[in-house]
Amino acid sequence: MPTKKPKKAGQPPARILVVDDHPLLRDGLIRLISRDPSLVVCGEAEDPVTALRQIAALKPDVAIVDLSLKDKSGLELVKDIRVRFAKLPVLVLSMHEETLYAQHALRAGAKGYIMKEEAPERVRLAIHTVLDGGIYLSDKMTARTLSQYATKEAPVVDSPLESLTDRELEVFELIGQGLGTRRISERLHLSVKTIESYRARIKDKLGLRDASELVKHAVEWVLHGQGR
Repeated sequence: MPTKKPKKAGQPPARILVVDDHPLLRDGLIRLISRDPSLVVCGEAEDPVTALRQIAALKPDVAIVDLSLKDKSGLELVKDIRVRFAKLPVLVLSMHEETLYAQHALRAGAKGYIMKEEAPERVRLAIHTVLDGGIYLSDKMTARTLSQYATKEAPVVDSPLESLTDRELEVFELIGQGLGTRRISERLHLSVKTIESYRARIKDKLGLRDASELVKHAVEWVLHGQGR
């Protein structure tokens, strides 16, 4: 079973900020964290604006961030945190498939990635690993990354989706959620022309023939657990 370093005598609990737009999931994570006497939840947020405000006011030791948030993606929030609060470690806790999203999260500035389906002990281990200055990935993802580093081979691509940039992946997900080009442009605060360019690049990278095939592929991906 995963273990964590014991809390030093007299050391105050580490302060955790939870960022998730689902109240029930957020409440469950808060209760899980509260079972560990070396951790305390100092605040919670459901959107990036509130999260950044809470970080400035509460000065947490770790921020736990979901990737799917209101008004803005979790990846964009992680990037904002890296710029504005460079010393604050971020752990991404998400339903999204690790093999596709973990590298995106680490490049954005996160110090760890764990899926919501993991056991509570693993979640606590991930939090403590990040608190201790380490980087947390699942055993499978760690082995995959180390293997690529040791052999100096190009990253293994399990899915064409791994070729998408952060923004392209975000647009693809929004298409799968049923949003049209104009609504996506409003959601991401980008021009319609820019979104059309992203759609065209996504089609090319995924080898899709037209807009209807793009929508079908995106919807199926979202409905089937985004790669799981």
